[in-house]
Amino acid sequence: MSTIQRFGAHPTFKALGGFGLAAIVLFGIAPALLSDFRLSLLAKFLCFAIVAVGIGLAWGRGGMLTLGQGVFFGIGAYIMAMHMQMADAAKAHEDVPEFMTISGISELPSYWQPFASAPVAIIGILVVPGLIAAVLGFGVFKRRVKGAYFSILSQALAAAMAILLTGQQSIGGFTGLSDFRTFFGFRLDDPVNRRMLFFIAAGALLVVVAIARQLMHSRYGELLVAVRDQEERVRFLGYDPANIKIVAYVVAAVFAGIAGALFTPIVGIISPADIGVVPSIAFLIGVAIGGRTTLLGPVLGAIGVAWAQTSFSENFPSAWTYLQGALFIVVVGFIPAGLAGFGPMAKGFIERFRTARGAGGATAGESITASALSTGAPVEESGPVAGARTADEEKVDAR
Repeated sequence: MSTIQRFGAHPTFKALGGFGLAAIVLFGIAPALLSDFRLSLLAKFLCFAIVAVGIGLAWGRGGMLTLGQGVFFGIGAYIMAMHMQMADAAKAHEDVPEFMTISGISELPSYWQPFASAPVAIIGILVVPGLIAAVLGFGVFKRRVKGAYFSILSQALAAAMAILLTGQQSIGGFTGLSDFRTFFGFRLDDPVNRRMLFFIAAGALLVVVAIARQLMHSRYGELLVAVRDQEERVRFLGYDPANIKIVAYVVAAVFAGIAGALFTPIVGIISPADIGVVPSIAFLIGVAIGGRTTLLGPVLGAIGVAWAQTSFSENFPSAWTYLQGALFIVVVGFIPAGLAGFGPMAKGFIERFRTARGAGGATAGESITASALSTGAPVEESGPVAGARTADEEKVDAR
């Protein structure tokens, strides 16, 4: 094997090649081929892919079926929305955002005020989802709650979050927050700035995937898989499985918060309908279809499912929900590895076919010899017919 082939086979160089190819597609090919509308739509799908990377880490590697990622997605989205609303109000020399004036609120709520600062808003997007996930994970995993009980609890949290936001008029109530004009000083009605949002989302996705890959290929990643497969054995070896799960849960929450913060300026609205139970399940479906145990499977699955939802719902609005559910059932029931598992499955099928074909083409003598060698029986030399005399032997007898 040459030096170039050895470098190409190394996992690090393969990963760098994959990241380079992804960067070319996201930063070069996509902007050149897609219209501004389609590019903005793809930016929204990239936000879903960022959430999917965290779910792939927590569920695919850690075995934690997280049905409430919409909570952390919503926290990041609402923090960004509050900052943008206050920035627009300050630029218009108003004390409160426009929707508060319409609702009869004349004084800015106290929990809004810290997020008027851009650095505080960014820190809040990164810290608040992770902090809430750490507190929840500590209370759940330390009590050894897992499996379906954890899934139900996380889903109930998402439902409670959506109900809570619906009743709060100070953050938009049922309609949510919208009508954003600027994003950190850049006007959102400028097509150049809209493209900038796509590039930010694409860069964030690459960074998140790089972090997830580093975690998966580290010693912590090995422990996370061990906890998923043999939690009691890991505890017997002296590790606390709860701490290992908490870290993965917190990382997934931070990823979801980042995705929500990018989703708000890209889409232009955030409401309780975007963070409830249904969006949380939609995140999960994309991960399951793409392949939850792989690195890129959740990314491709989330983008593919979101694209299919947009395309099919335009033509078959009532049938898409049933198709999505059927696809999820088929993948989970018959293809647990997701679409990312088709490659290994096809490779294994081809290898088995070649093996069977080679075994079928063997001669009878080779089969007998192989059988004798495997059983330890003596192997006779092969001839035209067992026990037959040669022509030279018959001539000697005639003399």
